[in-house]
Parts: sequence; structure tokens; C-alpha cells
Amino acid sequence: MKLHQWTIALLILIPLMGGCQVHDRAVIDQAEQFHGQLEKAVIEDPQLANYLQKVGDRIIDVAKELDAEDVGPKAHKQEDDEWMYAQGMRFHFVNSKTLNAFTTGGEHMYIYTQLFVECQTEDELAAVMAHEYAHIYGRHVHKGMQRQYTALAFAAAGAGAGALVGGKDNWQTGAAAGGGAAYALGAFANMGFTRKDEAEADKYGFQFYTHAGWDPNRFGDFFQHMIDAGHDTTPEMLSDHPTLKSRVEESRERAAKLPPEAASWRRPPVASPSEFKKLQARAISVGKNVPSDQSLENSKELLQALPRSCVAPVDPQDALDARQRIVDKANATEQPPKKKKKPATPTS
Repeated sequence: MKLHQWTIALLILIPLMGGCQVHDRAVIDQAEQFHGQLEKAVIEDPQLANYLQKVGDRIIDVAKELDAEDVGPKAHKQEDDEWMYAQGMRFHFVNSKTLNAFTTGGEHMYIYTQLFVECQTEDELAAVMAHEYAHIYGRHVHKGMQRQYTALAFAAAGAGAGALVGGKDNWQTGAAAGGGAAYALGAFANMGFTRKDEAEADKYGFQFYTHAGWDPNRFGDFFQHMIDAGHDTTPEMLSDHPTLKSRVEESRERAAKLPPEAASWRRPPVASPSEFKKLQARAISVGKNVPSDQSLENSKELLQALPRSCVAPVDPQDALDARQRIVDKANATEQPPKKKKKPATPTS
């Protein structure tokens, strides 16, 4: 295909990819494949696993009740959602010293043990878990995948334009430069949507959390601890998350606006404060005999590159570096092997 024909084809592809709807089955299958890569670092200790799932089940049960009352964003109702409340929905502890929690949008949600041991109360843990489940409830991973399709299409178009600028002899270099710049711009433009998703996950996560019985005034505590540790210094326009300060303030405002009957929602924690501390100590002890996420060679870089969802307003340098290494490897595999230079013909 000639360059101008290739470019026209890419321009046709952009709106098609941008308008592509990602369905539940695709996200669930992708999440299952990812879980297979991470599974060895998941702590299967029955006491820890059962505790975490009990906290998660309280959140899931309440979400099903609120779903029956038509609570949720528009995306929540775009497909049948019964799978979101089924037995297959699982919360997992991941043995890791990284402060993180995330979901892949399907039937798995992950809490890193470092985050668990830094929680001062079960309320803090439940707030993070409710937030992660709200990402699934709002189908945010679906939206993220759609945005990536669009960004990749624009990157491809940028590559085509770069190829034209590079000319016949330098089209590969021009394509690589054009594609990289286009993708970077597309990723930056998509940050606003990601902030919206994070704010929405806080909104509905707060509802799950409070209706499930935890203290409304404690929802923002973990974010406050992150502020106290100096993790809220990035301007919001450069971040894919709302600022931690704004999230703490909004959680306090929501707590103040709760109706009087909210007092009847309160329930004892799944674990008492003393039991909670014992579980944290157990996570540290058991983790010594479980592979960590960083020891899994096949997925170490991928896991490191993951967004630090709900924990900090900006991804740390190690995540950014990991993403760049992945991009560099992808670019390297696309470059054709260098042709060997023919030996110079001797002159007489």
C-alpha cells in the first residue's frame, strides 16, 4: 500500500475506533488473563482471604440493593449487570511493598499488602475497596479501553503523517516520531476523563461504604494520611486523579449531607480493632513465604507500569519508567533488522 493510501485508511479508522463500544465480556476475559499473570503473588492464606472477601461482600451486597433503586451512572445500565454481584466477584491481597489498589474491570479487585498494613482502621481499607468496586460498577475500565483505542488510532494517523514528512528514505523514523508525539498528546487529553472517573468512583464508593455500615466521617482518612506523607504536590491539571485534598473535602461534605436515617446504616466492623492489627501482622508474616509481585519476571514490568489507582494523584517515577521501557521494547520489535553493509569494491 502506498503511503498516501495508508494514511487515508488510518484516517477512516480513527472514527471507527473512537466509536467502538467495549463490552463486558471483553473486559472480563482480559481481566481473567491478567489475573493469571498475577496469581502467584496473590495471598491464598484462608484467614486473610476470607477476611478481605467478607469486607468486599458487604460492599457488593449494598451495591446490588442500590442498583435495584437505579442508583448509578449511565454507563452502569448499558448492559446486564448481574455478574457484578455474583459469586465470581473477588477481592485479593497481592504480596507487594507497593502502595496500591486497582481493578482490571472484570471479576477481580486487588489490594496490595503494603496498602493494607498502612491502613489505620478497617474504615480506611473499606473506603479504598468501595472505591475500587465503584470503578467496576461505573464500567470505567470499559471507557478507558475505548479511550486507548482512540489514542492508538490517532497515534497511527500521526505515524502516517510522520511518514509523509520523513519522505521515501526516512519514512520509518518519521512514523515513529509522529506516532509517539500523537499518542502522548492523546494520553494527556484523556486525563480529564480519567479524573472524572476517579471522582465518580469516590461518589458511588462513598454510597456503598456508608450503606454497608462503616463510619461516614472516616471515608477520607486514608487520603488524609497520604497528604500528611507529602503525596499531594502535583497540580491537578497534570494529574489523572483529583487532588487528595479535594477528595478529603468532598468526603466530608458528603458525610455532612447524609440524611438522619443514615445513623441506622451503621454496623460493627468485620474485624475489631485488635483483630485488624493481628490480620495486618499476619499479612506481613505470610508474605515472607509468598512470591511478591516484583519477583514475577513475566509480569514485573507490566505490574510496575500499572496506574497507582486511588492512592496518589500522580503516578511515581518507577511507573513512568516502566511504561517507557515497555514502549521502547515495542518500538524495537517493530524496527526491521539492519542490513549488513556490503564490503567496498576494491579500486584498481
